Amino acid sequence: MSMVSLAVMFGLLAAIVVGLIVVLLRRRNGSTKNADGLLIEQASRIQARRDRSSYSTLAMHNTTPTMSDQYRRP
Repeated sequence: MSMVSLAVMFGLLAAIVVGLIVVLLRRRNGSTKNADGLLIEQASRIQARRDRSSYSTLAMHNTTPTMSDQYRRP
């Protein structure tokens, strides 16, 4: 009896995993079509570019990241 219940449990888990994979694969990873979404994407790309350039190790005068002003305690 316990072998049957174990098989049912693994069968249900497998069905859940397959269902989640199907849901994730059906979603499109395309870009946003409306103007508001495009503006939000553009602003986040610009902010990410600024962050990468201003918080890089070279931008912090060739110091290790933990020695910059961003990590110092007052």
